[in-house]
Amino acid sequence: MADPQEAESAQAAPEVPANTEAPEARKKAPRPRKAKAQPRHAGRKAAAKPAAEAPAVVRSGRRAYSEKERAQKLAQIEKAIGHGENMKNAVKQAGISEQTYYHWKRAAAAAPQGGDLKDLLALEEENKRLKGLLAERLRKENAELKKKLGLA
Repeated sequence: MADPQEAESAQAAPEVPANTEAPEARKKAPRPRKAKAQPRHAGRKAAAKPAAEAPAVVRSGRRAYSEKERAQKLAQIEKAIGHGENMKNAVKQAGISEQTYYHWKRAAAAAPQGGDLKDLLALEEENKRLKGLLAERLRKENAELKKKLGLA
């Protein structure tokens, strides 16, 4: 049988620290950082055009759309899907990503639910105001009729 101390030393032998190299050999020279203000490179299609036709404004990657624009794009996509086009192509034609489409669609579906309560409260307030105006007119008319009939 093997000695238990030899078995323990055999298991402990592979646990030698990995930092056996000299620390000077591991150090690398720091890379020079690029300036953040460098313009983005245009795609292949733009590079094929002459320099005179190149757009003067470099477009950033992100654009904020208004609620109206979002609704228009969602309607455009739904219309394209209704005409038999697949989702991927319809979203691509609208100029947004599929993820953005689903995000907007979920937000648009959730928005009217919160708006219904506000609309109902506004209608109730308007109804109350109109009832007050009608009651005032009826009181005036009733008073005039009583004067004409000589009851008042």
